[in-house]
Amino acid sequence: GRDPACLSAGRRPDGSRGPCYCDQACARTLDCCHDYAQACPVIPCVVSQWSVWSGCAEPCKTTYRVRRRHIIQEPRNGGEACPPLEERAGCVEYWTRQGTECRQSLIPALITTGGFGKARKKRATADGNERAGYCVEFELVAIMPGCLHSHHSYTHWMQYLREGHTVCVECQHPALDSRSLHCYGDGSGSKNNQLLHWQAVGNPRCKGTWKRIRQLDTCSCPSVHSFLFI
Repeated sequence: GRDPACLSAGRRPDGSRGPCYCDQACARTLDCCHDYAQACPVIPCVVSQWSVWSGCAEPCKTTYRVRRRHIIQEPRNGGEACPPLEERAGCVEYWTRQGTECRQSLIPALITTGGFGKARKKRATADGNERAGYCVEFELVAIMPGCLHSHHSYTHWMQYLREGHTVCVECQHPALDSRSLHCYGDGSGSKNNQLLHWQAVGNPRCKGTWKRIRQLDTCSCPSVHSFLFI
């Protein structure tokens, strides 16, 4: 800051003589006293380490979590200002404070190509774990451009995802939860026309939203538009 009362006369850092000031502004206006740097050394702000992240601000909602740090030493004599003392990050908690599961509409669906379905059924039969699954039809509403930029062979199926198309997603073992008898992200309990979130496995940039149409015992979509819950 500027303090015109903090005034002296003598030699300046550039060797000239005359009025010299002892406030923080003198470093910018170049009229400090010659010993200003030694008498008033620059002291930057010092902050603590970040705290651990808090839990979500509210359960069962898309909200945020927080971490904080505090000031150990305030800046002085033109020292570097303090950085932000709080950071927030997106957060969704799928369990209530009482330990019960939130409504399924909050949980994003993880999907992969339906081509894995036959192998999955064979393994379930061999293990004796096969349960009756089901299929859910969705209307694709929004798709991230990353789905079209999938160049690996195992991600080619993502290029068939198109806005406005109807897709079928099958719920099979082991994605079929043994307690609730549904797959996470299937949209059960969602309202009519509610936007639900999905994400393609194998490409984190391929995700979007869809609307649940109906649940069926078996899928009836073409193979390129048939997928699996993970």
